[in-house]
Amino acid sequence: MIGPGTHRGLPQGRAVRWDHRARRWQAGALVAGGAPWGLVRLAPVAQPFVTRLATAGPGGVVPATAVERATADRLVERGIAHPVVEPVGPGDVTVVVPAHERTDTLARCLSSLAGMDVVVVDDASPNVDEVAAVAARHDHRLVRRAVNGGPGAARNTGLAATDGEVVAFLDSDCVAPPGWVAALAGHFDDPRVAAVAPRVRPPPDVAGGRSLLARHEDRRSALDMGDEPQLVRRGAPLGFLPSAALLVRRSAVEDGFDEALRLGEDVDLIWRLADAGWHARYDPSVTVHHEMRSPAAWARRRFDYGTSAAVLDRRHPGRLAPVNVSGWNVAVAAALSVRRPRTAAAVGATAVALLGRRLAANGVDVRLAGRIVGTGLVADAVAIGHALRREWWPLGWLALARSSRSPVAAAA
Repeated sequence: MIGPGTHRGLPQGRAVRWDHRARRWQAGALVAGGAPWGLVRLAPVAQPFVTRLATAGPGGVVPATAVERATADRLVERGIAHPVVEPVGPGDVTVVVPAHERTDTLARCLSSLAGMDVVVVDDASPNVDEVAAVAARHDHRLVRRAVNGGPGAARNTGLAATDGEVVAFLDSDCVAPPGWVAALAGHFDDPRVAAVAPRVRPPPDVAGGRSLLARHEDRRSALDMGDEPQLVRRGAPLGFLPSAALLVRRSAVEDGFDEALRLGEDVDLIWRLADAGWHARYDPSVTVHHEMRSPAAWARRRFDYGTSAAVLDRRHPGRLAPVNVSGWNVAVAAALSVRRPRTAAAVGATAVALLGRRLAANGVDVRLAGRIVGTGLVADAVAIGHALRREWWPLGWLALARSSRSPVAAAA
């Protein structure tokens, strides 16, 4: 896997928008935020542009001067700003659809791709003739694998059957909206971008479902990465992208998916891209719908996802932790959970004092220490609550059971 070329930066005329989590302090001289979170000191000449950007709204601002373009590029590199991408012609983008049995969902998927160049990869389905009939009915190319290798291997087979610089992957149990590739392909005008993913949500009719699983999937689907654009990298609020719907730059993924991984292959790919210096972006302006599984299939899939953790941890040590929180914030939360507000206040005050000393040593107003610690405490609390609802769900259920007696458990 190779890294991005020497030509770096946003294309001229590309608007950028402010990240909703970023904050400006000291009259705009300091910016806090990004992926991962950090403090950025701005030169006086850059501050007027950042002020306009922070108040511009989702439409963003087009940097006009060399200084503004350099500032915008720096903010995008840090995840403090995001590119605003207009739809472009899909060009020679081919959609690769890995398939194994389940011809009903495959038919719905291919119907949503009418008029596009599609390669269906049959991953050694027992009902090979049925899969071939569905592909033929939609007038799409079919490539057969003799041995079942899993989704990563099927995508690699499809990648080898195409020759465009940008390739889209769409799982056979997904339905894509019209123009979804054109809406995302503009990200690749930035030579640093290797992968872009849309938002993945359950079908629209799930929102009105009355079952517990339907309500959960509507609110907390494991494939739904939220409604805000993000730069995806280690230590960022969003650390990976699912490959249920994913566009990639061919020159960045020459090694393809690791075929030894039947699960977690998408996480591994995104982490390898980040290690090589590439950008992966999440763009929720496009929504792809993923079929909701039955309760038994949903539980089995969640279990299967968990089995990939050991292999991923061996390949990427230390990256599987769902949250990376401050020990000071954990101590404050622990004190509050056992109703020791004075202890929590003392720990928080100590953290503020120590941070103030570091800020002063770097010429930063020490009065910002309290705001930074408070912002970090809230962010860590949200991250822990998120993990309790997903990765740490057994603890989350325990917290829910205790919520009537513990305000901290109720907040989580």
